[in-house]
Amino acid sequence: MQKRPVQRGRPAGTTTYEAEPARAFGRAVRTIRSEQGTGQEALAQLASIERSHMGKIERGEHMPTLALILRIARALNISASELIAATERNLQTGIQPPERASEL
Repeated sequence: MQKRPVQRGRPAGTTTYEAEPARAFGRAVRTIRSEQGTGQEALAQLASIERSHMGKIERGEHMPTLALILRIARALNISASELIAATERNLQTGIQPPERASEL
């Protein structure tokens, strides 16, 4: 039986190995937050996390734990299933936000 090579590290520019789902989740959070007219800092406070951490989540640089997903959903006044459904829609459409503001 042949050993598979070990892949070390993460894709460039990400802090989570599964970059595509992380970006889709971040886009879902950002879209819902914007539709509600809530600022990033206000949402971060409601979810009891740092604003910089919320920014990393929205940019797809960090995939939150289940506990944090539940807190973010609660802070957005939606169910976690609605947040995950929005993430799945983003994955199905394949539309991802620009990774940097300069790409707008």
